[in-house]
Amino acid sequence: MLIERRDFLSTLTLAGAATLFSGNPLLGLASPKKDKLGIALVGLGYYSTDLLAPALQLTEKCYLAGIVTGTPAKAETWKAKYNIPDKNIYNYKNFDQIANNPDIDIVYVVLPPAMHREFVVRAAKAGKHVFCEKPMAPSVADCQAMISACRANKVKLAIGYRCQHDPNIQAYMKVAKEQKLGKVKMVNSAAGYVDNRTTHWKQNKALGGGVMGDMGVYALQGARLATGEEPISVFAQASTTRPEIYKEVEETMMFMLDFPSGAKAACQTSFGINMNYLQVNYEKGWLKMEPQSAYNGNKGSISDGTIINFPVKSQQAKQMDEDCLAIINNTELIAPGEEGLKDIRVVEAIYKSVASGKSVKI
Repeated sequence: MLIERRDFLSTLTLAGAATLFSGNPLLGLASPKKDKLGIALVGLGYYSTDLLAPALQLTEKCYLAGIVTGTPAKAETWKAKYNIPDKNIYNYKNFDQIANNPDIDIVYVVLPPAMHREFVVRAAKAGKHVFCEKPMAPSVADCQAMISACRANKVKLAIGYRCQHDPNIQAYMKVAKEQKLGKVKMVNSAAGYVDNRTTHWKQNKALGGGVMGDMGVYALQGARLATGEEPISVFAQASTTRPEIYKEVEETMMFMLDFPSGAKAACQTSFGINMNYLQVNYEKGWLKMEPQSAYNGNKGSISDGTIINFPVKSQQAKQMDEDCLAIINNTELIAPGEEGLKDIRVVEAIYKSVASGKSVKI
């Protein structure tokens, strides 16, 4: 599928490029307020196929209105399965025509990270609100361009941080905010799984691969959300035990974070180790989560006897409904583009630390 995608991108016409940079002339026109928004999924890989599309059958504030794919066979399969009209099916070459489709209110970008900037900017210029999968993009510059494009075109940009919509994660965020157990002293945060694939984008540097382009964000978010602070410095080490697979990118990353309050975090993430947990030590107790960032079943306990276990039918459905409600009511998003930028600022510092072998200020 990636080969076809690159083919589509490389054959964009001058007319298409003109559309990309000219903006949407319909942006100024008033449109009636909807109580249910149409979403077009861009990229029909595993996450769209197995998680987002099924979740969109459970949502109350949005529905699957369209698709964008570089694979005609996939388009036919989805058309039949979800009853998607031909006029709501696009490829990467004619994507900008989505500006003229009132059925589609939101474009959900579910592509390799290196492609996020282009399609978020194109969606914004088409006058569509944007959901973008994590991590937001490979660089701070990309993130800032995405935020600016959405702001300039008066559309909202939400990052697909499903965990921040999960009441189990919100529970430990609340502990940090209220400081009932005192200040955070130390955080241990880990997220990883064994990935034996050899040709996926996650092994491809140009597409945004490497463990920090996927699971690393969960380990990082665990530390950021548990402290309620932004780190001020990082020391990181990258390693690879299977160079025949991870030729261009790291398989495992370990990084230490320092926070303004004096709290520290030890984070681990890997494509070669199964792990998913969070432990927070406070002045007056502790909190443990395992798993801390799974698709379902996140749960934990606190030293005061509190059990964290709030069942969620579908994180993705809850995430999309809450983000759509923010769009409908023009209220604040739980995880806007600025939240994605915060993570990538740290990720850039992590790679600088690996390259220099030294601690790096953020």
